Amino acid sequence: MQAEAPATRRQPPATARQGRGVAWRNGTLARSARILAEECALAITYGRATHAVMLATPEDLEDFAVGFSLSEEVILAPEEITAFSALPAAGGIELRMDLVPARASLYVGRRRMMAGPAGCGLCGAESLESVLRPLRSVAADLVLTAEQVLQAMAALGRAQPLNAATHGVHAAGFWTPERDLLAAREDVGRHNALDKLIGALARQAIPTAGGMIAMTSRVSLELVQKAVRAGVPILAAISAPSTLAVRLAQASGLTLVAVVRADGFEIFSHPQRIREADPRLSARPVRLPLPAARHRAPPR
Repeated sequence: MQAEAPATRRQPPATARQGRGVAWRNGTLARSARILAEECALAITYGRATHAVMLATPEDLEDFAVGFSLSEEVILAPEEITAFSALPAAGGIELRMDLVPARASLYVGRRRMMAGPAGCGLCGAESLESVLRPLRSVAADLVLTAEQVLQAMAALGRAQPLNAATHGVHAAGFWTPERDLLAAREDVGRHNALDKLIGALARQAIPTAGGMIAMTSRVSLELVQKAVRAGVPILAAISAPSTLAVRLAQASGLTLVAVVRADGFEIFSHPQRIREADPRLSARPVRLPLPAARHRAPPR
């Protein structure tokens, strides 16, 4: 399927509302108005059984449902969801999904093993061991230049209409050397933005081994897990990673790039995919002394 044109996503966001308050400016109080991002509760259900309740921006809901289901390994492909509906519910929206019979049976068995209610980030985890279990290794041979990493981050910065209006949401984008930024998604939660992106890529049958994910957030363990499960070889973000994120990226073959600025970035794992990096330095972060980028840096 053909990927969306990022330019088509630059219309005024429907999921933004004007908020009014009082601002303290230059030593005085005055009435103020600010555009705020919508946030609501989304109940994710399979066969009418609630799996998780997430707080998210209510747009790109089918992308989110599919991406979340893939990231949680409830499904292995979008085709395993036989029906999807976004239904108004008390206090939010229900994302109702039905699964193919074989996958539904596996899910019922998984629910019986769950130790407790799901929450943000590590939804539906059965145990600590299941959270930290090894992932399959990313084997893609994609190699990018440092300049291309900066180009990808700059392209994401130009494809955030909701953040441009509100200055209050995260974004995740997928970039390839051949086709530039193929898709971008925004949300008040960084995990949600990435799930939306993963769902969009899967629904459009876009191969993930030939590109990188760019994000406007810090990098936690869950983001690395989602990127690896999606088969993406490079994850780049504007803020720093956690120690668990670095360890998992190293163990899973993911190239983790972080602290991206206009003049450089740091590589925390598998630097062989960035052309200017020395693969012998894979055990520690590398700061690249890059020339100033030709594109503006993404917002911090």
